[in-house]
Amino acid sequence: MLTFIVNPVAGVGAALEAEKRLRAELDRLGREAVFLHTGEAHGAEALAREAARPGETVVSVGGDGTASEVASGLLGTGAALGIIPAGTGNDFIKTTGIPADPVEALHFLLEKPARPIDIGLANGKAFLNVCGTGFDVMVLDHAERFKRRFHGLLPYLLGLLQAIWHYRPVQLHLNVDGHESDEQALICAVANGRWIGGGIPICPDARPDDGKLDLVLVGHVPRWKIPFYLPGLMSRKVLTFPFTRHLLCDRVTLRGDSLRVQTDGEISGMASVTFEMRPGSLLLHW
Repeated sequence: MLTFIVNPVAGVGAALEAEKRLRAELDRLGREAVFLHTGEAHGAEALAREAARPGETVVSVGGDGTASEVASGLLGTGAALGIIPAGTGNDFIKTTGIPADPVEALHFLLEKPARPIDIGLANGKAFLNVCGTGFDVMVLDHAERFKRRFHGLLPYLLGLLQAIWHYRPVQLHLNVDGHESDEQALICAVANGRWIGGGIPICPDARPDDGKLDLVLVGHVPRWKIPFYLPGLMSRKVLTFPFTRHLLCDRVTLRGDSLRVQTDGEISGMASVTFEMRPGSLLLHW
């Protein structure tokens, strides 16, 4: 039997609408299912842990943050993760091939056997997609106020315009598999997936089953030059920029003054964060 964990506030009502469609389709298919709603901050992780049974599937209905919470709850349980996208950005599905339509995503997970996928940890907290700091976090901060009115890429594009106006480079001390450096960066992304911000390919070469973290470090450029690089960023050319470095690694530590770090779209303030990879540690229908 499938257990669905629904984040009722995800996608400004999109998750609740997806639940209605899923219930109707499951009734048509004659499939039994249980639907649980999150009711508190990070409630999805606890619900997933309680629902997990070896060989069964627990399904996230929400955005990337909800999927990461459910994944965290399933680690080490032998249960598989299914994803029904119903958030604002829904970026991780773009890497895994999961359909954007909830009913199509349901059929996808029913037809696809669960197979291993890598999970990243940020200070011990699981993430599926992309973490980091810098300009992308500024975009998320500014995009948040537009999410109540718009869906998909538009809130992030509006946030992008605001972020350009207020841009300052982030000062970082990095430790990458034991190699240390001080950096002035536009973006520092640690990736398991490829996309952020509703459809920005920040790490187009990332694979969620290669056992490695992808570190993408985009160096500082003057504010007035940022718009000239946006078309390249949107067209998967970020790794070709002369000020971009791309490394495959196992462990990354970032330190800085008053860092704001996003983990699958959830932003937290911290002075230091360590990212690690857990290869093949979760089963996903993909």
